[in-house]
Amino acid sequence: MEITRIGSRPSTRGPQDWFTGSVRIDPLFDPNHARRAASAIVTFEPGARTAWHTHPLGQTLIIVSGIGWVQKHGGSVEEVHPGDIVWFEPNEKHWHGATSTIGMSHIAIQENLNGKVVDWMEKVTDKEYTREV
Repeated sequence: MEITRIGSRPSTRGPQDWFTGSVRIDPLFDPNHARRAASAIVTFEPGARTAWHTHPLGQTLIIVSGIGWVQKHGGSVEEVHPGDIVWFEPNEKHWHGATSTIGMSHIAIQENLNGKVVDWMEKVTDKEYTREV
């Protein structure tokens, strides 16, 4: 058994190469000798979002507060609320973040495949982000 105490891992800012706007990442756990999954609580201020990206084994988001927007490439922007769970298929290009006026936090869970959990791509443009929901 292993217990990771709250506050034992520092928060970090979302890197500007991967995010637009103010984003805080609070790591929960990393892959280890028996676990492939990694997880973090990600908090987006209003207007903040990820860049387009994929995950080799998919990604699960659990919305915990606020209101967010999510979109798979070629699909419509969907609004998400606390308690909603979003699943992105392996290698499905997508983005997620806060709405333009309300922040959002989610728990992100993704599995490691050959040392990789994510492939980052181009940023979501303001035009893509501000499409009607």
